[in-house]
Amino acid sequence: MTDLRFPAGFMRPGTSSFADFLAEQAPDLLPSRRPTNAALPVPEAPHGTTIVAVAHAGGVVMAGDRRATMGSYIAQRDIEKVFQADDYSTVGIAGSAGIAIELVRLFQVELEHYEKIEGTVLSLDGKANRLSMLIRNNLAMAMQGLAVVPLFAGYDLDADDPARAGRIFSYDVTGGRYEEHSFHSVGSGSVFARGALKKTYRESFTEADAVLASINALYDAADDDSATGGPDLTRGIFPVVLAVTAEGVRKLAEGDVAGITQAVVEERMANPGGLPAPLRPA
Repeated sequence: MTDLRFPAGFMRPGTSSFADFLAEQAPDLLPSRRPTNAALPVPEAPHGTTIVAVAHAGGVVMAGDRRATMGSYIAQRDIEKVFQADDYSTVGIAGSAGIAIELVRLFQVELEHYEKIEGTVLSLDGKANRLSMLIRNNLAMAMQGLAVVPLFAGYDLDADDPARAGRIFSYDVTGGRYEEHSFHSVGSGSVFARGALKKTYRESFTEADAVLASINALYDAADDDSATGGPDLTRGIFPVVLAVTAEGVRKLAEGDVAGITQAVVEERMANPGGLPAPLRPA
């Protein structure tokens, strides 16, 4: 008869970190523990590209294009790179797509595991720190060319000022964590997306303004970066947009995003560079 009892380690009280538990009980399941050979060339794998996040008075918006590239090829046209991390946070991925998606799944379980073990939700800073740890554990893979560089954003339930509760965090491949203000972007088209947001961002942004600015920024990134996918009207492929407020995470309906994107495309037909930002304050 097969012994269906759990191993002793599963029944023993331990850490609230699922990643630490997995490292002890089944380390081979961690993305960072895959066997590698530094002497072999880095395998060509799909890479995710541009993610943007924009804060506003009621929270934060995160959006991502849908293209994954493999060298000079388009590996996938409709990949999703923005995910709900938990009820009040979201994470977007850039870099090696396969490992990044595994890391996001591990991060989601990490947050849920902590909540079940501790009986409370991690603070937004605590969530950002946990993601930093997971990225740091992937450093060996990053040094071989399989880097993951996520963008993390959420609504801070402990914020003193609800109007500034939307917060954004960026990372480097070593796990370094940096809090960004107002907006940020990662990925191959990020320099163009940030340039667009730098000209259009206003402290008075509503959620609708943040969504529109994000889609415009992704359009500008696709305009100058071949690895970033622009809106595909023929196939009906549009950015993925998540909004985080005091009510939690909400994924914008594809039809709503399609309508906003169509309006952006129509505007660009008359103004290819986008609407000009005012040179003087209003």
